[in-house]
Order: sequence, then structure tokens, then C-alpha cells
Amino acid sequence: MLKDIFFKLNKKASDDKRNDHLGETEKIMTKCPNCKKILYSKDLHKRLNVCSNCDYHLPITSTDRMAALLDIDTEERLFENVTSGNPLNFPNYEEKLQSDKEKTGLNEALVVSRGKIMGHEAVVAIMDARFRMGSMGSALGEKLARSFTYATEHRLPVIIFTASGGARMQEGILSLMQMAKVSVALERHSKAGLLYISYMTNPTTGGVSASFASVGDINIGESGALIGFAGRRVIEETIKEKLPDDFQTAEFLLKHGQLDDVVNRTNMKRYLGTLLNMHSEVN
Repeated sequence: MLKDIFFKLNKKASDDKRNDHLGETEKIMTKCPNCKKILYSKDLHKRLNVCSNCDYHLPITSTDRMAALLDIDTEERLFENVTSGNPLNFPNYEEKLQSDKEKTGLNEALVVSRGKIMGHEAVVAIMDARFRMGSMGSALGEKLARSFTYATEHRLPVIIFTASGGARMQEGILSLMQMAKVSVALERHSKAGLLYISYMTNPTTGGVSASFASVGDINIGESGALIGFAGRRVIEETIKEKLPDDFQTAEFLLKHGQLDDVVNRTNMKRYLGTLLNMHSEVN
């Protein structure tokens, strides 16, 4: 009976309202994929898509994360004109890019902003897995490189929220070159004595995990995030061993010394604000 009620409520919401960014109908109720508890979608949204029953972290959009992180009326979007092309003339790539742009409302799988977190200025870059699975192509690499260059010129810390399946196959070697390109800009930022915080979310894999995501001054993982290079199946077949159930989770990496901390998303702003305050330059 309750199931029928929820179905009718969600059906009514489907008829009345549509989500412009996702292209999907908004639901009144949401079931946690981990504990199966039925949650009010509005309450879930207020908790930044973290289940109030089991603390499971559901996906969150880059725009929602940015809005929750930055102080009100401090956001300045950067590099919005940088978008992907089709340098290798890969079949149907342009159509897929256009489809993702329409579904997400984004120009690329990365949103970059300058703003304040608890009064402290920073350049914040957030990857969005809805756009080509957050894959790293030439445009995404260019935006990240520009982010570090801009932050170096303005003496600002950089915070990157990673969420990626790795390099973008449609751009071949040009995609792989972004690892080195971003790392060079990152090194200049580091030599200027500026702070870089890498905040790895679910999932952070492939070339992204193998380059700029793993070399922050402070490396943080979001609760329950999948973080690694190759997939579990590939590793198990290579080493001929069964891996632990929690292998490649943020908690596993913290236990084995590969992360500095694991942070619950609901504590994200306060945690980062404290770090920025500790490392702020004295005027």
C-alpha cells in the first residue's frame, strides 16, 4: 500500500515538474540505494544528497556542490568559454557532447569558480561525472591548467573535486597529454608556495587518479568514494588474487596511508574552511 502511495506521489510530481539540468522528473521520495530507506527528496537535498539513515553519499551535481560550498554572493565563474572540440574527427563525438550539454546545462565536465569559503578566497574546480563520465579531454585539461595559472597570479589556493572515469577515449593521445600539462601548471603553483587541496569523490579513477588527483598538498577522500587506477576485475586477473571487499574505497586508502583524511560531504564546507584558515597568508 505504501509503495502505491509513493508511486502515485512521484507520478504526480512527474506531471507537474521537470528538472532542467538532468532532464528528468523531480521525485518527492527517493530510495537510498544502500540501506533502501525511503527519504523525502527535499530533506535529502538539504543534506547534500547524503542519506540521513546510513550516511551513504548519493551523486551530487557540480553546481549543487559549488552552491553549498561557496559563501553566498561570492562566486565568480571562470573559463566558461573553454569547450571540447573533435580534434581527431571521432565518429559521433560532437553529437554526444551536445547531448551532454543539453542534459547537464554544462559546457564541459568541469566547473571552475573563484569564491570564498567561510571568508577565505580560493579557486574551486569541480568535475561532474554526468558529462562524459567526467572524462579528461583537452578542454578539461585546459581549464585545470588555467585554474592553476590564474591562482598562481592571484596568490590563491586551489581546491579540485575530482570525479572521473579517466582519459577521454575520443581524444586519444591528446587526452593523455593533459596529465602532464596540468601537472606542470600545478608545479608552478606549488613553487609559488601556494596551497593545493585534492578532494577525491566517487569515482576518481584512471589518468586523473594517476596525476593531479594524487599530488595535493592535502589529499582528501569523500566518504565511500571509489578511488583507484585500474578496475578491481583487471587487478584480480593480473595478480590472481581476491581483493578485500573495501579495496579502493576512500576508507581503505586512508587506512593504508594514501589519504590524509576522509570527509563526510555534510562537513565539507566547514572542513575546507578550517584548512584554508590554517594556511591563509598573513596580510
